[in-house]
Amino acid sequence: MVSIRSVPSTPSSLAAGDFPWVIEHREDRCTLCGRCTAVCPVNAIKLMYMRQRMPKLVLSSSERGSSFRTFVGIRQRTEVANRCIGCGTCEKVCPNQAIRPQPNTVSDRHRFVNTQGGEAWKRGGRRNEPGPSLLDKISFNRISMLTDPALDAGRHEFSVNTLLGRVLSPEEYLRRQMAGEWIPPVREIFPFIIGSMSFGALSPNMWLGLLQGVAYCNEVLGIPVVMATGEGGCPPWVLRSPFLKYIILQIASGYFGWDEIIRAIPDMQCEPAAIEIKYGQGAKPGDGGLLMWFKVSKMIARLRGVPEDVDLPSPPVHQTLYSIEESVMKMIQSMSMAWDFKVPVYPKISGSNSAKSVLNNLVRNPYASALLIDGIDGGTGAAYNVSMDAMGHPIASNVRECYLDLCAQGKQNEIPIFAAGGVGKNGNVTQNGLALIMLGASGVHMGKYIMQAAAGCLGSEQNRCNVCNVGICPKGITSQNPKLYRRLDPDLVAERVAETFMAINTEMKKIMAPLGRSQSLPIGMSDALGIADKAAADQLQIKYVC
Repeated sequence: MVSIRSVPSTPSSLAAGDFPWVIEHREDRCTLCGRCTAVCPVNAIKLMYMRQRMPKLVLSSSERGSSFRTFVGIRQRTEVANRCIGCGTCEKVCPNQAIRPQPNTVSDRHRFVNTQGGEAWKRGGRRNEPGPSLLDKISFNRISMLTDPALDAGRHEFSVNTLLGRVLSPEEYLRRQMAGEWIPPVREIFPFIIGSMSFGALSPNMWLGLLQGVAYCNEVLGIPVVMATGEGGCPPWVLRSPFLKYIILQIASGYFGWDEIIRAIPDMQCEPAAIEIKYGQGAKPGDGGLLMWFKVSKMIARLRGVPEDVDLPSPPVHQTLYSIEESVMKMIQSMSMAWDFKVPVYPKISGSNSAKSVLNNLVRNPYASALLIDGIDGGTGAAYNVSMDAMGHPIASNVRECYLDLCAQGKQNEIPIFAAGGVGKNGNVTQNGLALIMLGASGVHMGKYIMQAAAGCLGSEQNRCNVCNVGICPKGITSQNPKLYRRLDPDLVAERVAETFMAINTEMKKIMAPLGRSQSLPIGMSDALGIADKAAADQLQIKYVC
């Protein structure tokens, strides 16, 4: 009996066809220049020596034989850690169009073996659900034609800005002004805000490009765009510059970067746009932030006051606070006091069923300026799959419930609600944003859309790329490695930021003009909305259309 020795196989062994992306390589076109292997961020491909049998047939003889040739070719790695992420960087640098990643529609077995070492899988990017989102399905169908004529979007004057800060009634405002009492600070801003992405999560070139673009929008285009820092502070020179007035400073449970901010207060040339106190993120409620050690460079470690090359997790809650009442009394009032009650202060929370409870506590406190709710589709730098896929609350219904609760109290024009999570997920940023505004939000925060529009982020909702968390971003957007982030030109990022907000500004007018609205943002104008989903229409209390 002859035993046949099989190829070694283990429970975690995989073939190239078991991964979500498969490398398609054409050897007839390849010149073995090595560019693709040099730029691959995950080392998914490698040069290999291969031996090929060449059968030899001589017609004049009955002899048969073989010869062999050795050649070099490109092969895909089959280790989970080196799986292809589909970024397409190899295809971009190949001079002969000899290689490209292809989505695998047959198998995706790697998800069963990616818990190596007992560590659950983490990724950057959003939830991976193909197809249009709920916000994409909402249409604007209250079109003014005869009784209330529509406006000319190209020639009419529009006011598309919103207010950040507690808005007093006209009677209360005049009474306080006459009596010389304190009036809550309010900022007039563009309703589309660059959401919280920290200096550390983003590369230095990306962060600088965003800041340059925001400054250009404000000072040249007259569009009052603001951006949030995320946890981790910002470069010290920014705190002492006139650009600070375009920045929302975030304080989170890790307090990273706040030593630099506090030390810079006496030297600040102006106040920041607002202070954001982060209690939760929509993509991972109950978890704090996490900057993985791959991205904790010497500069980030110095700015945050921590050792280099260590993970930086934030606690899930602020350690000195035990309730929303205590938070409002301690955190919001102390932050207001630090800037002499001249800067709006508001909390950021994860979307949940308890959002209305938080909102009702904020309404009763005169120092709370707004509320930011981050829904389940929110982007993140590093999160476990189970958190991203199963934790949180969709943003549309959460915003709608909170707004209707304010309406019941007669406070709908006093505390602005801002929404985040999935805005522009499939590229329809203006439609998504204005849908949320008409459901009751005063403005929206967007993160990944800006990364895709301004810097060409390669990530997608179909699990393409999405390695923001480990610092190997092939575009240099979310990497602290100089070899990678030098690929990104901050001047070009700033140019794309300005173009993006000019386009959003134009699209807003194109939507508001048929509605007959020009002098104010259509906040809560839900009678203009319709959706071909009966359950969603009933939940959001908008028209069901089909």
